Amino acid sequence: MTFLKKLLIGGAVVSAFSLNHVNAQTSFLDDAQLFSQFRSTGSARINALGGAQMSLGGDISNIHSNAAGLGFFRRSEFSITPSFAVNNAQTNFLGQLQDDRTPNFSLPNLSLVIAKPKGELQPGSFRGGTFGVSFNRIADFNNQFGYFSDIRNQNSLLDFYINQYTAFGEPPIGASDGLVLDIELVQGNPGTGYFKDPEYVFGQPFADETIITEGGITQTSFSYGANFENKLFVGGGLGIHSVNFFQNRVYGEEFLDGNNVRSLIYSIEDNTRINGFGASINLGVIYKPIETVNLGLNFKSPTWYRLNKEVDANIIGEFFNENGQLTFTEREFSNVEINTTTLSTPLLLSAGGTFFVGKSGFITADIDYVDYSQNRINSRDFDTSFDNRDFTTFLGSTFNYRVGGEYRFDIWRMRAGYAYYGDPTTDTSFDRSMQRITGGVGVRLSRMYIDFALINSKSDNLYNSYAIINSANQNVGPFSEIRNNMTQGMVTVGFNF
Repeated sequence: MTFLKKLLIGGAVVSAFSLNHVNAQTSFLDDAQLFSQFRSTGSARINALGGAQMSLGGDISNIHSNAAGLGFFRRSEFSITPSFAVNNAQTNFLGQLQDDRTPNFSLPNLSLVIAKPKGELQPGSFRGGTFGVSFNRIADFNNQFGYFSDIRNQNSLLDFYINQYTAFGEPPIGASDGLVLDIELVQGNPGTGYFKDPEYVFGQPFADETIITEGGITQTSFSYGANFENKLFVGGGLGIHSVNFFQNRVYGEEFLDGNNVRSLIYSIEDNTRINGFGASINLGVIYKPIETVNLGLNFKSPTWYRLNKEVDANIIGEFFNENGQLTFTEREFSNVEINTTTLSTPLLLSAGGTFFVGKSGFITADIDYVDYSQNRINSRDFDTSFDNRDFTTFLGSTFNYRVGGEYRFDIWRMRAGYAYYGDPTTDTSFDRSMQRITGGVGVRLSRMYIDFALINSKSDNLYNSYAIINSANQNVGPFSEIRNNMTQGMVTVGFNF
């Protein structure tokens, strides 16, 4: 593990990947959260219901969730779902607020189901089945947050590097964590110790930081659901996951001398790229004990990922004389650090129930259980025991809840819902849970339908720029609180045939 990654572990311990939009660093603890956190996705109809879908059946979202619901289809169907979202990330750093807005247009769902029901006069308990294939965006990483501080930090990123070099020695030439040595912001050696450049580094700095993330995870699903006596529905599916993640992080500091004149400005930029594929299976059942009630259970296996990760960094320093005039600039680039890992995310157990109020509508609810500490990583490129211990220490189990309702009149549908996703970490001092309030309308015609959903998601995260551990074993590095508020609208247009 490079020092650059160790630098970011402080952020890993305290940041969680909420909203599907994320606060992402380059440590493997963050990677585990990034690729394992579950959010209910699918059609506009399901999203308007708060994401509740495990017992409902008859929706194209069943292809990647509870495939047993495919057994409810009596006609084949094709649908497409475009979406537009805006995420507002408000960063609070030392009481200073900065708002960053990130718009994003996407195509989160494209689905096809081929129904083969048996006729009412055909004998047998098997009443037919449905095959479905879908392309579904299960995570979206597009986000931006940061701060620009007019208040001095209590310490510097250079202090972090001094601690690291003292404890672990200097990194090899070309490593991203040796850039401050390359332009001599940190000087010294293991024998005499390390110190900050005494000519240009005075006191504590002003800091600024910007993190931009892009990409997502797309799941291609192939599923089948069967109908037995119109009471028992069973199904299963295979999911192929495609990962594309990019992060650009720029952290800078400015130092003033004893006369309050600028002496040094430097910034470190690092880029992280993660690409790969994964696979999972899901098995589900829906049972109708009476005509007005559906009960659903679903098992989603761990997702087994193979991920390729590249990290590179560069540093630029501007050095000023006693009059505040720029005298020279230095810039250095690191080598590209590459590793390949396999990541196994935890399994997901879900249950749900739906109660139908005649033909006027229904109420539906879901519950999930997931233990994020069961993430496991392996690699031939480095020792992963440290990272797997982090998973066990800093991640925990949680429950998710979703509830929604639909009211029907004539061809119109009115929907509303709520979702709560629990905090995946073991840190009880800060709540990283996420809540969603949803609503929508729809219209059903003989050969097509149109559904609209509006989703508002809120969550809070903590971000630690770097870790400085004091004698009391407390992290006194700079923390930021990020308040995420995302509003998303989506439309599903479907055709029956």
